[in-house]
Amino acid sequence: MQTLAHGEWPSPIDAATAAAHDGSPEFADFVGDEVWWTEPRPTEAGRRTLVRRHADGTEESVLPAPWNVRTRVIEYGGRPWAGTVRRGGPLVVFAHFADQRLYLWEPGGEPRPLTPVSPVGQGLRWADPVLLPERGEVWCVLEEFTGDGPSDVRRVLAAVPLDGTAADDRDAVRELSDGRHRFVTGPRLSPDGRRAAWLGWDHPRMPWDGTELVTAEVADDGTLRDARTVAGGPEESVAQAGWTHDGRLLYSSDRTGWWNLYRDGEPVCPREEEFGGPLWKLGHRWFAPLDSGLIAVVHGRGAPRLGVLDPETGEVVDAVGPWTEFAPSVAAHGERVVAIGAGPRSAHEVVELDTRTGRARVIGAAHEDAVDPAHYPRPQVRTFTGPDGREIHAQVFPPHHPEYAGPADERPPYVIWAHGGPTGRAPLVLDLEIAYFTSRGIGVAEVNYGGSTGYGREYRNRLRGQWGVVDVEDCAAVALALADEGTADRDRLAVRGGSAGGWTTAASLTTTDVYACGTIIYPVLDLTGWGTGETHDFESQYLESLIGPRAEVPDRYVRRSPVEHADRLSVPFLMLQGLDDPICPPVQCERFLARLAGRGVPHAYLTFEGEGHGFRRAETMVRALEAEMSLYAQVFGLRVPGVPTLELGA
Repeated sequence: MQTLAHGEWPSPIDAATAAAHDGSPEFADFVGDEVWWTEPRPTEAGRRTLVRRHADGTEESVLPAPWNVRTRVIEYGGRPWAGTVRRGGPLVVFAHFADQRLYLWEPGGEPRPLTPVSPVGQGLRWADPVLLPERGEVWCVLEEFTGDGPSDVRRVLAAVPLDGTAADDRDAVRELSDGRHRFVTGPRLSPDGRRAAWLGWDHPRMPWDGTELVTAEVADDGTLRDARTVAGGPEESVAQAGWTHDGRLLYSSDRTGWWNLYRDGEPVCPREEEFGGPLWKLGHRWFAPLDSGLIAVVHGRGAPRLGVLDPETGEVVDAVGPWTEFAPSVAAHGERVVAIGAGPRSAHEVVELDTRTGRARVIGAAHEDAVDPAHYPRPQVRTFTGPDGREIHAQVFPPHHPEYAGPADERPPYVIWAHGGPTGRAPLVLDLEIAYFTSRGIGVAEVNYGGSTGYGREYRNRLRGQWGVVDVEDCAAVALALADEGTADRDRLAVRGGSAGGWTTAASLTTTDVYACGTIIYPVLDLTGWGTGETHDFESQYLESLIGPRAEVPDRYVRRSPVEHADRLSVPFLMLQGLDDPICPPVQCERFLARLAGRGVPHAYLTFEGEGHGFRRAETMVRALEAEMSLYAQVFGLRVPGVPTLELGA
């Protein structure tokens, strides 16, 4: 073991390696007996492809570049594809990111459009599809812009004909719902096809605040009749709805303070843990009923696990394997379950569970070690104490290298990572961006501050009216606790985050003296502007709960905004921004930097053409990661060979 200053250890994990392994498979499902999913391609302009696993176990990317299987519905998107078997082969419908049209694909042919391009606003978008070949239709969510503004939009359930007659004719699309809700999820049909269920909600609520579960009868002519609300409300979030094998309504509701499962309104496994989560993408699935009557579930407190629930006894048996975290993407076929799992030493993989044998195995997107796993971080799940004695959940990744250690009298620098959302959670999985720092001797702490999901509604509601306060306090409490216990160097603490995490970073740098520098990534910085037309429709009234009703507390929107306190910022920082971001647009950064002009604060502002909210292109991720490393090297006094020097202007 050699001794070398923290932050200067040579590492085999470079920025290109981290970028090449960024992203994860999503929306796994069955097409007949086969398993299909979407998968990122960072080196192919950041597109997502559709992967097919054949019966012999081989994987095929069925759509070559530039096809990009991704929808922009509510900007965060959702399930962009659906498949079935017709005439002995797969029939697949998918949304293409470039034009947001639905396309139909069958082997041996080119994708052909099913929906038209609209000249109005940002057009027509489709998500969460359900294929009904017996009706000759695909049912899904239609998001239709009616004007040029981000909130000039309506959303309904719609039926698109599979014969292509709507490819140039908007009138050929049948609307199934009446538009009573501002937001809807895709329909879930009962096994006999006679009933449909979906979720709806309205401004100013977000789906984790309160949703309604709506059911309707499916008439012989394919219309939905007698729609009525059967669960949910302003203070009850139904996260997912479906049907059991025998036609009973199944859903996940947090009416007790935890997302638990209900069957025909009765609880089937009441526990103080989550069987649901925040509906950031339409089509997230935390449960999938099996033909046997059992239910595959993604559940837990903090990190969610994959299990099988017996609704008659309430017993849950978890899958055995190295995966400690499962994404909300679970599907069932017969007695088989497919899900997407990961762990501290493996990235997300497609996992199949045979409920008859209890055997779980990787069947797709198998993790391959890009470097010797001896260089991977070794996380610690910890609970810290914050203001007023409140608990703060966090994951601490100490510096780690198999061949190097820091001097005995030196404490390492640490970077506090604030996750996005803010209604979300940092997953406990292998992240080579974290390993990029820890393998060089820089510690990382991911803070699941008050407001995070996975710990019940009470913990989630801590951020109501307190965004910019609780998140900032919790991150600072973890940073200072690490310093006080001798884990981190008090003088070499940094903070970073993207989106809502960018807000927390900027708020931390302008309201505390905890950090020596920070990295602000596609942030919210000006609440007044962001909440009055500078963001998309889905989150346009999010601040009503995070900050408070604007009509009642307008001054709070000014007081909390980092842009109003740019004069308090005195430490170096890096700002990263995609120029095509409709959620946190560049104007937020530009306004902040204008307020800072002439104050002599060292900083850099890097922008990226073709990037939106969340970087997807390998070259962008390499530039961003190396710039962040250079910032820390300059501020913390480190010599890091092989990393381009970031020019910090004033």
